[in-house]
Amino acid sequence: MLVSSHNKMIGIIKYQAGNLASVSNALDRLNADYIITDNTAELENASAIIFPGVGHAAAAMDDLRSKDLDVWLKNTKKPVLGICLGMQLFFESSEEGNTTTLGIIPGRLKKFDASKAKVPHMGWNQFESVKNHSLLSGINEKHFVYYVHGYYAPVTEHTIATCNYIHDFTAVVKKGNFLGVQFHPEKSGQVGSLLLQNFLDMVKDG
Repeated sequence: MLVSSHNKMIGIIKYQAGNLASVSNALDRLNADYIITDNTAELENASAIIFPGVGHAAAAMDDLRSKDLDVWLKNTKKPVLGICLGMQLFFESSEEGNTTTLGIIPGRLKKFDASKAKVPHMGWNQFESVKNHSLLSGINEKHFVYYVHGYYAPVTEHTIATCNYIHDFTAVVKKGNFLGVQFHPEKSGQVGSLLLQNFLDMVKDG
């Protein structure tokens, strides 16, 4: 991929739970420069990080630990955008495989109650509440985004948008340089593209 001098390079973390093709396609549509890598030295050269994720929390954490990516992620000061499982791994732990996760954001992931509705939560859903933040510029409660997840993050002081399925959960989270979205922006049409563009603009503006 050619790197143009006016664009910031985005590092996409490559690991077995990453949904890499759809994320890189979404960045291609936004003309963003990126590198897909599991090499921490290469990630260190990026201006910002996208941490995608699909699949099982325990398997994802095992893969991150095998490459020392867990330690690198916890210590980076770069802007990091976690997507779906990537966002979930920012929290302290998950009921999925009773897994200890990265511990960047307080809270434990719990499984949706399948006796109350179909699990996983899958398809388009609206935001319940949206706080004012540059990642969510132009996005409000009327907008729909695309979800696929069986586990949910609790609503905490770091939550900047919520969604409701069975009950309220964290749809977007922010703590320091870590931002996370439970939905898939790369599969959420124009709203998802806007969110990714907002992230790129935040990186560009420093």
